[in-house]
Amino acid sequence: MTDRRDGYPLVAPKEFDAPSVFRPVNLLRESRRQKALPDTPVPEVCVLDPDGDIVRHLARTGTGYRHSGWACYHTDMWVTQTNGVELGVVGMAVGAPFAVLVAEQLAACNAALVVSITSAGRISGTDTPPYFVLIERALRDEGTSAHYVAPGEWSYLAPGLRQGLRNAFDDNGIPVISGSSWTTDAPYRETAAAIKEAERRGITCVEMEAAALYAFATRVGHNVVCLAHITNTMAVNGDDFEKGVDNGVNVSLVVASAVATAVLGRP
Repeated sequence: MTDRRDGYPLVAPKEFDAPSVFRPVNLLRESRRQKALPDTPVPEVCVLDPDGDIVRHLARTGTGYRHSGWACYHTDMWVTQTNGVELGVVGMAVGAPFAVLVAEQLAACNAALVVSITSAGRISGTDTPPYFVLIERALRDEGTSAHYVAPGEWSYLAPGLRQGLRNAFDDNGIPVISGSSWTTDAPYRETAAAIKEAERRGITCVEMEAAALYAFATRVGHNVVCLAHITNTMAVNGDDFEKGVDNGVNVSLVVASAVATAVLGRP
């Protein structure tokens, strides 16, 4: 931290290689103790569902079940299968701090792969929403990444994952393009000037989690893949935020299973 009275703690020097005293494995241990939960393994592949559309759909339709041993204090996990891939889905983890909090706990539970599928606003491009963007790099306009990696403009999808996902979506007929995103902590501060600058940088979309998740992945060496579900154009013209049939749940699960197959060789 900084000793200056007028300093800004976010950019003060940090010990990036030092372990944290507060660890996710300890929090999960105490939660299991308090709630008398079994130490049940989570699926190898877990999906972050910030909007909660997937978990609500699984609960409503009976196409998934609540994981009995997920010990997060703040969320539930629902389990389903798509194309032979078992997926654990955690809903409502909106924003960089919350998404990384959950991702840390998933890693502590030995999930092999975390896939984030978040709603996003289109910055550039001519495709008509809804469609997906595989986020290959994310502008770090948030605070969480600053606690995981040294200062820099971008967080990146790991090169090995990027290569492995090159042809992952060719066979399912779902439009997925590759691009960069702008990760912000303040969605209601997306000013005209900020959007223009993002467009000048060739940024495809704006969202709230990817830069932090990729920074976390870089620090701990975990498999994290972030996708943006482009659903809106900043709601300036109406008819925005439409995800398609069943709020895009089925296509999102197919995309997640395609990522799992490419990264882990599942099923």
